[in-house]
Amino acid sequence: MKLSLQKTLFAIASEMQVKGDPSHDFSHIERVLNLAVDIGKTVNADLDIIVPASLFHDIIVYKKDSKESKNEANESADVAEKVLRNISEYPSKKIEAVKTCIMQCSFSKGITPNLLEAKVLQDADRLEATGAISIMRTFASCGQMSRPFYDKNDPLCKKSTIPFRSGVDLFYNRLLIVERTMHTKYAKKIAKSRTKFLKEFLTQFEKELKESRIIV
Repeated sequence: MKLSLQKTLFAIASEMQVKGDPSHDFSHIERVLNLAVDIGKTVNADLDIIVPASLFHDIIVYKKDSKESKNEANESADVAEKVLRNISEYPSKKIEAVKTCIMQCSFSKGITPNLLEAKVLQDADRLEATGAISIMRTFASCGQMSRPFYDKNDPLCKKSTIPFRSGVDLFYNRLLIVERTMHTKYAKKIAKSRTKFLKEFLTQFEKELKESRIIV
């Protein structure tokens, strides 16, 4: 992709990105973009598709407990299409592929993409759901939704792993299983390292609960 076009898309996405949600702010977008470009290069993916798909994959974001959250991916894809069709420099024949990448990216949809670029974007986005940053994002979402860090009656999720009953529940519903969903060799290597850190975090978490006499 030409640098001038990338800068144009970057500026548009930065201006449009949702504000007030640290889990989906433009720093998240930048990280996904950089990961997707690095992953894409290892598999010869089309960066003309990867770059805008990464920049606009979360341009529409609702609170996790909102009924509208199920529409985020499709609405984000529509926004990406509108933006790209207004940029004469962007090859229009690639717009549908960008939309496909965005619509298939969501973890909650459980889609296994067929398009190479969609696999790359999904890998990059899911790497944000494991490792140190995923912990920050998880507990930021807890704050937004007024959910506890852990369930005091089941802090280690041994009885149940209800989605987002607490922040720790999300470890078992998403963060720890992301590694198994990677498509590319490059992403699998990163995910393995990040998952190892998550397990170390949970070990330390259990130790501190014991020290605080929350569990015996």
